[in-house]
Amino acid sequence: MKPNAIPRRDWLVGTGASLLTLATATKTAASSAQAQPQQSSPAQDADRARRMQWWHEARFGMFIHWGLYSVLGRHEWVMENEAIPVADYEQLAKRFQPKPNAARAWAKLAKQAGQKYMVLTSKHHEGFCNFDTKLTNYCATKQGPGRDLVHEYVEAARAEGLRFGFYYSLMDWHHPDGARCATNEDARKRFVEYTHGLIRELLTNYGKIDVLWYDVSWPLDAQGWESERMNKMVFELQPDIIVNNRNALPGDFSTPEQKIVAEQTGRAWESCMTLNESWGYHQADDAWKTPKTVVRNLVYCAHDAGNYLLNIGPKADGSIPEESVRILTEVGRWTSRNAESIHTQDRCQPHRSNYAGFTRKGNTLYMHVYFWPGETVSLAGLKTGVKSARLLASGQQVKFQQDRFRVRFTGLPAEAPDQPVTTIAIDCESEPVQDTDFVRRERPRNNV
Repeated sequence: MKPNAIPRRDWLVGTGASLLTLATATKTAASSAQAQPQQSSPAQDADRARRMQWWHEARFGMFIHWGLYSVLGRHEWVMENEAIPVADYEQLAKRFQPKPNAARAWAKLAKQAGQKYMVLTSKHHEGFCNFDTKLTNYCATKQGPGRDLVHEYVEAARAEGLRFGFYYSLMDWHHPDGARCATNEDARKRFVEYTHGLIRELLTNYGKIDVLWYDVSWPLDAQGWESERMNKMVFELQPDIIVNNRNALPGDFSTPEQKIVAEQTGRAWESCMTLNESWGYHQADDAWKTPKTVVRNLVYCAHDAGNYLLNIGPKADGSIPEESVRILTEVGRWTSRNAESIHTQDRCQPHRSNYAGFTRKGNTLYMHVYFWPGETVSLAGLKTGVKSARLLASGQQVKFQQDRFRVRFTGLPAEAPDQPVTTIAIDCESEPVQDTDFVRRERPRNNV
């Protein structure tokens, strides 16, 4: 599908949709050297399905961007966007002194919000490693934190029973070879070995890892990064891991950023988004999504069997911005009542409504009403017979009337019975299918 022909419902809904920052646009462009999926063997397909089963069922994850940029609180691209000299930026490493085990609060909030997995920046573009490494002194154990922050994160995720993974930026603004590797072969070899070495440490020192989330392959291509060798090492170290498509290879899943664009080929995909307009902590960024927007985006992802990776940007001390806590807490109250409608691997065909989105599990259609119309909710063009309906949050049965052209759910409260979105579970005789063109063509017209 062409970028300028994406259906309206697939675009990000809500605050910030048309006001993406320049840094986000740059990041998206830089990280989108995403190779087209190649033909795989039946054995490879079966192995991918095995590895990704939990991920498809999870649907909702937490992204965490945390690093030296959190000290300044002016966006994670502050080093480049303000052209801060490397020597000056390095001084932040001593000032970065988060409180012990801050990640415990992240994991508790993720679980409360209904998020089933977490992905933390192990190294962002700034080049600082949040983990213990033998390959550089520019890391958490040898600078301000004085300890392994990734280890604390891993332990926190495990304590809450969450799956977890590591984000790793290939682009590096700090390493001496990070740019000249594009034009100097000796520099490329050094930098590629350094990169492979850091990834090897990450996948060796923390037990079983569920996700490796590459980012920004600038300034090299797959051949320059030796990405085939990179992924071969990854799967040798972690046979059950899944990897994304941002090391210039297709990987296991696609990664639309700040928008919801389903893969039309059935390929796995995950939409990653910010809660405001910044990935890292940005003190002045008040463009927060509402809980309703978050739930609607989650529904839109689940409709087309995609995942929703929603970001928080902790402060330098590791605490979560209060607004992030408020939003995700409200989202969590909704997911606790409506989880069955989201954690499904089934794609959903019905999609037409002026006030609702849809998901499906088997023959059950979930109608997520975000603009409550009152005592009657109508659905046009449902070609499948309805057996029963209920309000998902309460289990209360809902009366309905169905003819060839529509289903009307009646006797409902005047005010929405659930917030921020009310979900009606509709049990159908077979897989639900909608055809509104049939309604347009065949609905009786006066005097015709």
